[in-house]
Amino acid sequence: MLESGRVLVTGGAGFLGSHLCERLIKDGNDVLCVDNYFTGRRTNVESLLRHPRFEIMRHDVTFPLYVEVDQIYNLACPASPIHYQHDPVQTTKTSVHGAINMLGLAKRVRATIFQASTSEVYGDPQIHPQTEEYWGHVNPIGLRSCYDEGKRCAETLFFDYHRQHRLKIKVGRIFNTYGPRMHPNDGRVVSNFIVQALGNRDITIYGDGSQTRSFCYVSDLIEAFVRLMATGPEVTGPINLGNPVEFTMVQLAEAVIRLTGSSSRLVFQPLPSDDPRQRQPDISRARQLLGWEPRVALEDGLKETIAYFRSIL
Repeated sequence: MLESGRVLVTGGAGFLGSHLCERLIKDGNDVLCVDNYFTGRRTNVESLLRHPRFEIMRHDVTFPLYVEVDQIYNLACPASPIHYQHDPVQTTKTSVHGAINMLGLAKRVRATIFQASTSEVYGDPQIHPQTEEYWGHVNPIGLRSCYDEGKRCAETLFFDYHRQHRLKIKVGRIFNTYGPRMHPNDGRVVSNFIVQALGNRDITIYGDGSQTRSFCYVSDLIEAFVRLMATGPEVTGPINLGNPVEFTMVQLAEAVIRLTGSSSRLVFQPLPSDDPRQRQPDISRARQLLGWEPRVALEDGLKETIAYFRSIL
């Protein structure tokens, strides 16, 4: 593992960012958490606010940032369709201008920089499961394009900075992740199903429910982040980070109903535009290079997530 140092986490008050900040503090690092609170919340890092090695700053990564750090985790960007489609131009700016600003900072201070990329770079995939060599099948002008293409452009920038300026980069492509501190109104399938089930409301399934997703519990994903950052400079990624075990939407809904003891019924609605039919990572590269694979079973992770939603609802 890397020696402890000064670490910047952009989007640090968000769902993934807050868990990462906790892990980095636990590992002995000084952590600067930067967030503009568009989707992140101060309450997510409440347990760290009085910690002597934790600092929080309100800042938007579309503007330059001048700090001294050894490592940067660039997580800043709304990641759910409801949030990233709210202001699509700003979403693209966050991915592209944010990447340029953080890469510029990394170049100046010679920091290693991690990019939280996404399985959405694969679009609606024509190969299954998805390997890192697959270039994707993305609509460049659709409703989701602000996020998909923004993240694809960010990857381009990371690899161009690596080639042109010899920057030490790490690119992780994140597949569906869930756990405590998910935003209850983010429109993602796990939070949607749990919130609906806890209220005994109808559970909304888009399409016929046969489309699949692979769900990775947040603690497993954070472990992958830390391991990827600890690799040598020859490991740049991109590396798929997610759970290769696939579930249909109907299977997920039925599990949530059972674990919440809900009386909810399943109702079916038309599939949204450009919604991928399948999403499953090939994690051979993560197994080989990081010695990593998810350990938390869906049922166990759902229990923790349901307990969190019960506490906030």
